[in-house]
Amino acid sequence: MLNYHAQCRSLDSPCKHTLASVGKQLGVVPNLFKLEALSTAALEAHVGLNGAANRTLDVKTRERIALAVAQVNGCDYCLSAHTYLGLNVARLDAAEIAAARQGHSADVKADAAVVFAKKVSELRGQVSDADLAAVREAGFSDAQVIEIVTNVALNTLTNLVNNVAQTPIDFPVVTAQAA
Repeated sequence: MLNYHAQCRSLDSPCKHTLASVGKQLGVVPNLFKLEALSTAALEAHVGLNGAANRTLDVKTRERIALAVAQVNGCDYCLSAHTYLGLNVARLDAAEIAAARQGHSADVKADAAVVFAKKVSELRGQVSDADLAAVREAGFSDAQVIEIVTNVALNTLTNLVNNVAQTPIDFPVVTAQAA
């Protein structure tokens, strides 16, 4: 486990400002952000990419993708965080959370996005022409396909950071084994 607690008290000004902004937005500063603050570059990269990605796909689709990718990567921290966010921010029900963890959705269009995102994650982007055709047939433009891939990349980044650091979970705990 990486030790970030002592570092949080002596952060440089850009990190303090960014963490304060995250805290204002979420009402709390999750441990992931405190951990990333060990590196100003890592924190700024995550917050910047997250901000850009949040302007594209709707929150329900983004949370479904986050859950599918966290399940693929076995990231208990992100499964916990995105289950909480899925229920309380995106207003997904428990059945939809469970479906997303398996790479599906009861919503036909969202299902295409989540199936595609799971394949991108599992196949490291080496998807087939049929995979691209399926997500396009569901109504996603090529720009939105890139946005799905961007969300997979963002979530893979946080999954890897949390898996390496064994970040203490500060949300109701959900584990990959319980899928």
